[in-house]
Amino acid sequence: MKIRKAVIPAAGIGSRLLPLTKAIPKEMLPVGDKPVIEHTVRELVASGITDITIVVSGGKSLIQDHFRPNPALVAQLRSDGKTAFADAVEEVGELSRRGHITYLDQHGPYGNGTPVLNAARHAGDEPMLVLWPDDVFVAEVPRAQQLIDAYESTGAPVLALLPMDPADSQRYGVPVVAEDRGAGLLRITGLREKPKSADAPSSFAAIGGYVVTPGIVDELRAQTTEWYRHRTGEIYLTDAINTYAAANPVFGQVISGRWYDTGNPADYLVAQFASALAHPEYGALLRDLCVPQD
Repeated sequence: MKIRKAVIPAAGIGSRLLPLTKAIPKEMLPVGDKPVIEHTVRELVASGITDITIVVSGGKSLIQDHFRPNPALVAQLRSDGKTAFADAVEEVGELSRRGHITYLDQHGPYGNGTPVLNAARHAGDEPMLVLWPDDVFVAEVPRAQQLIDAYESTGAPVLALLPMDPADSQRYGVPVVAEDRGAGLLRITGLREKPKSADAPSSFAAIGGYVVTPGIVDELRAQTTEWYRHRTGEIYLTDAINTYAAANPVFGQVISGRWYDTGNPADYLVAQFASALAHPEYGALLRDLCVPQD
């Protein structure tokens, strides 16, 4: 079954970036000349996704404002002779149409599995991509397309993986690798959340990107039902994948490309700096600043 749908969970408060995110959603912080969530949307559209659900919470109206077409602003810019700016604003609105972006308020227990379960109502029995809105990937083939290709070759859930220094294992979910099928495709039988380096089952980290199938959604639904019985813990996508992988095929795809995480101040600055260095106009200015002055 072709993957046509994707969900972007965007209901978090961005606590690691406070007070910067007190009034501005973390998804709207700029990386280069685009808010970070636009990088995710562009990646999905470039990979053939035609139905994007952004799961939001209160205070996220700026996301909708950004992608909403604004014919009045475009007309004003054109009348002022600012054609390039008009084209840029119009193109963002067109991006919303091409990706058929819809918005859904998050409901349910805390945890990153809840927005996936919310959006699954729109997916029915179709597989769907899940990408976080604070990741930026720079790759010749978009990360989303690499995940789609892996799903089409396996027909099973897929996790985006990157090589990891074992010393960093307590920052990530680490897959249990059962088989290497070549070209970066690994069959996995479990996922350990933030293990100690001595206990890490592999040298790969599960980073932001998943192909979720109805079986994973069923596991999330079972977790949520249990949560309402006991009202403890959180609903995590990785827990659902770990449970599902114990008895069903699950794969990891090692992603070719460079990953930038913008979810904390240090990594956000790295992403900003890398984007500026790659810019055809601003890169030279920054490189001059890095040259020691006599």
